[in-house]
Amino acid sequence: MAVVELNKESFQSTVTNNDFVIIDFWAPWCGPCRSFAPTFEKVSEDHPSIVFAKVNTEEEREIAQHFQIRSIPTLMIFREKVIIYSQPGALPEGSFRELLQRAGELDMAEIHKQVAEENNA
Repeated sequence: MAVVELNKESFQSTVTNNDFVIIDFWAPWCGPCRSFAPTFEKVSEDHPSIVFAKVNTEEEREIAQHFQIRSIPTLMIFREKVIIYSQPGALPEGSFRELLQRAGELDMAEIHKQVAEENNA
């Protein structure tokens, strides 16, 4: 699947309508962001069932502010509408692939249970 650009109009529906979404928060002036982009694209080609998306923090300031993006690039992973990972910094390809593997292995029933318990606390 090709990498998709998200904006204010498409962000919510993308996260809501897909079980596994990886978002790269970036900006055109950011050197590490530009360096990480080919890795993000390459890995996306090997995972057609995962949505790989990018948010340009210069154009989509509202989204960046909502998620308190302070440093770019920042990777955020949603599984079943839950943020399971959010970390600044470009990853080497091997580390990125390992992160995706671990994210895919999470027991989402347990994660949803934990989120429900936190919300009720």
